[in-house]
Amino acid sequence: MFPPFDPDLDVVTLARALIGARLLVRGAGGLIIETEAYALDDPASHSFRGLTPRNATMFGPAGHAYVYRSYGIHLCLNVVGRRGEAVLIRALAPDAGLEQMQARRGQGPLCAGPGRLAQALGIEPDDDGKAFDGRELQLIPFADTGPALWRGPRIGISQAQERPWRFGLAGAKGLSRPFPRQQG
Repeated sequence: MFPPFDPDLDVVTLARALIGARLLVRGAGGLIIETEAYALDDPASHSFRGLTPRNATMFGPAGHAYVYRSYGIHLCLNVVGRRGEAVLIRALAPDAGLEQMQARRGQGPLCAGPGRLAQALGIEPDDDGKAFDGRELQLIPFADTGPALWRGPRIGISQAQERPWRFGLAGAKGLSRPFPRQQG
């Protein structure tokens, strides 16, 4: 199991630790290059108003997938951390199962943005609550001391945008959006 799945680890630390990890979904995937953290006390988080049927997975065990539909259109994949917290996987540098991903996405960026990423990986609503245990969903940690990161405000939300809880692999191509000039 991925080492940061400590139920006491804060979500920002988890979001940073996931950069550079490999994500595989039924054999398709690649290197995680962008994440965004969402905490229990965060007005932008689905868990902010408490436990509901929609966000129940966020209140479950660490190391499981929280999958939801954004704007009724796109599925989004998150990694659950401590109770009520999750990390949105925003972008991936794909390198495994490319033919499968291309068939799902067609032309254009495969995994730049959470909706594209989920579509390319074949994420389904039934993946909600599944463990990243290597059966269908797998996370392989970065083997070194950690890659250089960019840090900036979150995007695509209407509340608490200013929190610098969006992380990206420094120099990576295929991010969902560029980071502000001040990076690191």
